[in-house]
Amino acid sequence: MSSSSEALEKPRMTQRQVLEALSGLLLGMFVSMLASTVVSTSLPVIIHDLDGNQAAFTWVVTATLLTTAISTPIWGKLADLTNRKLLFQIAIVIFVLATAAAGFSQSAEVMIAFRAVQGIGAGGLAALSQVLMADIISPRERGRYMGLFGAVMAVATIGGPLLGGLITDAWGWRWNFFVALPFAVGALILVQATLHVPARPKKKTSIDYVGIVLLSAAVSLLLIWVTNAGTATTGAWSDLTNNDWWSLSSVLMVGGALLAAVLFIVVELRSKEPLIPLTLFRNRTFTLSVIASIATGIAMFGASVFLSQYMQLARGATPTEAGLMTIPMIGGLLISSIGVGALVTKYGQWKPYLIVGSVLLIAGSTTLSTIHYDTNFFLVSVYMFLLGAGVGMTMQNLVLVVQNTTRPEEIGVASSGVTFFRSLGGTIGVSVMGAALAARVIDLVADRKDDITAALTTLGDNAQYWGEQLQSGTLPQVSAMPEALRVVFEDIYANGISHSFLIAVPFAVISLVAIVFLPNKPLTTMTTTERMQASEADLATVSVPEAMATLTATGSVRTVNPERGSDD
Repeated sequence: MSSSSEALEKPRMTQRQVLEALSGLLLGMFVSMLASTVVSTSLPVIIHDLDGNQAAFTWVVTATLLTTAISTPIWGKLADLTNRKLLFQIAIVIFVLATAAAGFSQSAEVMIAFRAVQGIGAGGLAALSQVLMADIISPRERGRYMGLFGAVMAVATIGGPLLGGLITDAWGWRWNFFVALPFAVGALILVQATLHVPARPKKKTSIDYVGIVLLSAAVSLLLIWVTNAGTATTGAWSDLTNNDWWSLSSVLMVGGALLAAVLFIVVELRSKEPLIPLTLFRNRTFTLSVIASIATGIAMFGASVFLSQYMQLARGATPTEAGLMTIPMIGGLLISSIGVGALVTKYGQWKPYLIVGSVLLIAGSTTLSTIHYDTNFFLVSVYMFLLGAGVGMTMQNLVLVVQNTTRPEEIGVASSGVTFFRSLGGTIGVSVMGAALAARVIDLVADRKDDITAALTTLGDNAQYWGEQLQSGTLPQVSAMPEALRVVFEDIYANGISHSFLIAVPFAVISLVAIVFLPNKPLTTMTTTERMQASEADLATVSVPEAMATLTATGSVRTVNPERGSDD
């Protein structure tokens, strides 16, 4: 009997075996999420202590997102070529060592550099967890287990900011970068002991190095331009940037990004092992899922970054309080991710939930663009819950529907492709929102110069100190400001942050349109491994009759006439 037939007859994994196999993946994802979210509430404090400005704040976030986006398709391609389990373990090591190193940063630039390395590991964890899950669980059953991933993400996203706030207030922000180390060691041990994926046929590994360089250049130039362009002014905080939208540097960066993108497409079309096979875009499900994922990424990453700033800079919250105040958004993500995952598994329907999720993304983004520093917090909580529920319904399910229709041998690049564009959307979204926020704050500071001056005159001996702080260009610690000055800057930052959320709205609308046109194909009940083995068996079944017919036609095999009992 063939190995394919034996594999097909091998009994399906029990739920207990699946949970054991997933335990290492879940802990690895928890490490990744915890290390990322634990610093989210302390970022305003970190940037203030490292003498960074709003541009530095944005780049501390986007550096990680940028390298995550660039490395995700690379990890996905490697997953189709070599040992996926080993790759996952390597990603954990890279991620955690870079995170720990970031804790020793003495400047914003060093912090940004280590965060960039951190993103390389994060890209591997994001891409490989989806691919490894597809190896052992069918799309129909995957909804239930994706709910577990959603739960782990929610726990890390809720617990991370809370833990980060407590650590920052108690021992200082640097300890936030060391908290993930024991979890990482546990994840490595657990993955080694519990994750047993089927052996894959060995392939000759060929890495598209030119494609990697061109993709990195295109995305990096685009993000540098978006972050720096259009915010140059004179006066307070003028060091945020020095590039006009139509300056020579802008033209060079945009032109360079476009040229690199075109060359990347040319290289991918000619490459033997392309980083992102452009043939995937012939699949309507993949193309529309990519478009929808961009909006999800903008909502997910933009909200997590700028809601933390809103709580601390516009509502005067401490890092611990900011973590507590963002729980409604994570609650929405947790409930929708687990609930929808269970419903998808039970009924096999996925499209209605994606449509509802995209509508909630529009509602959450739109309502968050209306918040002020004194908006009733119950309303802010409702707005955050809507956005979180929208992200929870769309994020994992978009990967699921792509895996359901992609050829088994391209599961790695297809899964990482959707994750890549989600990360890319989030990276560009955070950069654009950060640039819009910086520009808006500069304009509002100029508009309210008289109010700021009047507030400073009431401070007596402290007026000179606070005047110098405002002129320094560093991100202010609004909660530490005197009352008269604090109210002005809370209003300024609330206005700037709500204005930046408007950017997410049109992308959320585009996401809804893309999801409406997604082909509503039923979910298969076979794992990726089973699909590959089934296709091999089908090929063998088809090949044997075809070969016999060919041999008969050439006279190599003679047929027997049963009536005559002799050869024809």
